[in-house]
Amino acid sequence: MNLNEETIIKAYSMGIFPMSENCNDPNVYWINPKKRGIIPINKFKISKSLKKELKKEIFEITFNKSFPEVIKYCAKKTNQRPSTWINDKIINVYSNLHELGHAHSIEVWLKKKLVGGLYGVSLGSAFFGESMFSLVPNASKISLVYLIVHLKIKKFTLLDTQFVNQHLKTLGAIEITRKEYLKLLSKALKNRSDFRKKISKSLFYKALQSIIQTS
Repeated sequence: MNLNEETIIKAYSMGIFPMSENCNDPNVYWINPKKRGIIPINKFKISKSLKKELKKEIFEITFNKSFPEVIKYCAKKTNQRPSTWINDKIINVYSNLHELGHAHSIEVWLKKKLVGGLYGVSLGSAFFGESMFSLVPNASKISLVYLIVHLKIKKFTLLDTQFVNQHLKTLGAIEITRKEYLKLLSKALKNRSDFRKKISKSLFYKALQSIIQTS
């Protein structure tokens, strides 16, 4: 399959997603793993240490404000992440998906500097998390908390993390079979949830406090 906006949307609806071997590899491969990572939205729990960070309220969080910067940071190599799977082709096509309203970003700011965030794609009531980055401790985790709150309010039913690693496990990710995943995906695609529609600050804050208190 060619890598373009239409093909990516079709692939996601079939449970397939694109990846490159590394950021310098010009090729793109279509992945359909036997095991799939998800974070159950309604069972999400926040650790005690992350609760403390959230209560400090030192970060500013925005949605879809700086998508190009977020995806480029996600593509960068770091000491903690010596290789990434995001090449220039992926950056370009997901940037186009953002312009079309399918791809979204969450940004974490500290003293007006972008220090963390994530991006992904929404279809129906499914959100496909692609990648996240963090320049200061806990910034990517905080972006995920805000994503979860947003998805809960908008009645999303599936948060796909593609794979599960140790970092995602600490955030509540679990692994399910391809068959189980496709059932959840099928149900999610039948629903309609508008990721871009704005949420009032009071409603968002109330939902955030509810998650913090019940975790």
